[in-house]
Amino acid sequence: MVLFRDKDSQRLHVDSRLMGESLVSQSFIENLKYDVKQFRSFPDVSVIKIGGQSITDLGARGVLPVIQEIAENAGKHRMIVSTGGGTRSRHIYAIAMELGMPVGIISKLGQSVSEQNALMISTLLNPYGGIKVGHDDIPKLGGYFAQGCTPVIHGMPPYGFWEHPPQEGSIPPNRTDVGAFLLAEVIGARQCVYIKDEDGLYTDNPKKNPEVEFIPRIGAGELIDMNLDDIIVERPVLEIMLKARSIHEIQIINGLKPGLITRALQGEHVGTIIFKDR
Repeated sequence: MVLFRDKDSQRLHVDSRLMGESLVSQSFIENLKYDVKQFRSFPDVSVIKIGGQSITDLGARGVLPVIQEIAENAGKHRMIVSTGGGTRSRHIYAIAMELGMPVGIISKLGQSVSEQNALMISTLLNPYGGIKVGHDDIPKLGGYFAQGCTPVIHGMPPYGFWEHPPQEGSIPPNRTDVGAFLLAEVIGARQCVYIKDEDGLYTDNPKKNPEVEFIPRIGAGELIDMNLDDIIVERPVLEIMLKARSIHEIQIINGLKPGLITRALQGEHVGTIIFKDR
């Protein structure tokens, strides 16, 4: 390591490309290119996000078949299961907004609901190696996988009190779909699969509008440009995907149809694939 003293400021510097830079210069950031491929800790792991409202809120009818299929694949595929919030999070959002809570408080409230679902899902997976983990346990994943565990984590990303204010309203823009994607990105996962109660993406919400078209495959940028009124995945996921280094696509599948989780884990296209197109 080379140290030297700046003649003008008398600061002691470490010789590096970032030396003395403010890190807010646009021209500097644009030219700061390291020809190093991003390290991927777990390129063989699949992040599986279980929808809160779409699966967990259905109770035994929706949850138990999903648990069984995950258990059947636990010995064949390494997975991290991420959980959504669902109807209870919407309830707490409504109360908090009526009370004028800041978005950071609302984000923390939503996290607690997602964590409740993680506790239930991990308990059901206990006989098959399921273990509930938190955000601080990410560095321990290697140990959990070495022991044959299937980690279960709550999906709300850890922005918490520091959640970004939304463009409109007070609902946290970065919720459990975002958390699952960011988890897959940071560990360099093999894939990120969202388990919902629909076959995938449609041109509108099929529960409210029967005159919809199924979209089997689409680019994230193209989907953003379409500006659909309602989509099946949180919109910030699309923006983040366009900047991602490891995860270049996601798949949305219907967890109520037996066998689709297994086929998705095997790499089959069985729902809607949204991919990085810019």
